[in-house]
Amino acid sequence: MNNVSNRTANSCDGEPPFAIDNIRNQDVFGIILYSVLTFMATISMLVFLEECVYIYKKVPANKKSAIIWVNGAAPVISTMSCIGMWIPRAVMITDLTSGTYFAIVVFKFLIMMLEEIGGDEAFLKRYSKHKLKISTGPCCCCCLCLPHVAITRRTVFLLKLGSFQFALLKLIFTLLSIFLWTNGNYNPQDMRITGAAIWINPFVGILTVTALWPVTITFMHLRITLRTLKIVPKYAMYQLVLILSQLQTAIINILAMNRIIACSPPFSSPARGYMLSQQLLILEMFIITLVTRLLYRRQYDPLPEEEPGDNENTKLTTLAVSA
Repeated sequence: MNNVSNRTANSCDGEPPFAIDNIRNQDVFGIILYSVLTFMATISMLVFLEECVYIYKKVPANKKSAIIWVNGAAPVISTMSCIGMWIPRAVMITDLTSGTYFAIVVFKFLIMMLEEIGGDEAFLKRYSKHKLKISTGPCCCCCLCLPHVAITRRTVFLLKLGSFQFALLKLIFTLLSIFLWTNGNYNPQDMRITGAAIWINPFVGILTVTALWPVTITFMHLRITLRTLKIVPKYAMYQLVLILSQLQTAIINILAMNRIIACSPPFSSPARGYMLSQQLLILEMFIITLVTRLLYRRQYDPLPEEEPGDNENTKLTTLAVSA
């Protein structure tokens, strides 16, 4: 009896199982679940590849790269989650890969909005007399006293830089985390002050918030101009991927590390939390992939020239006067 208790305790505190042990431990329900989720991840990637072919043939050259990157967010996360589901010990690598890809997507979504207008020059020509409202989330939604900023080349450069720094630094911190992990110095579950994770993760969180701010500023200014291109639901899907892949995963992992999610041999509580997170992401990203395909599969005609009173600032002024 003591031996059984000791094995159970060790499995609840030890490393995630190897892939072969994970497969051998599955019952009929587990085999069906893994098969269905793998099928969903495969379909997500096939839909993405088909969409890449469509974009390559139908979309102007200046928009191809950004749209393909943004379209790939859900399928890539789904594929990485599927790999992490089958190979539990690779979860940290797959999570870091998904996070790095999405960091690039944040920057590419900003580029995509600018390219939908016609590029930097067209954006400056169209909105040079306007001003940007910077008191938006996630940084400064409560700071209503912040002044509006004139739209200049420097402003556009700073908006791009604010998002690009996340794509670059996230890659650097991902490589650093992997190097430290191979040396035994990085463990996502180690929240001690002497651990590397307690220093790296909060800094990456600050970079994330800083990168999301320019995207929100640009979206708030262009959402009416680009409404015919379904920019609002596109932005909603982009935000949903962010919430599910970052916030949802973080919440599940915190619950698992505090043993609220019970261990289930051969999975410890943290490993089971990671597993549940991967399985949920596969299902969620499958649905988002299908919705995203509907939003981006369209004719990419140039926007009409701006008519007097057709910009968001004028509309808001008119509404205020009418009220």
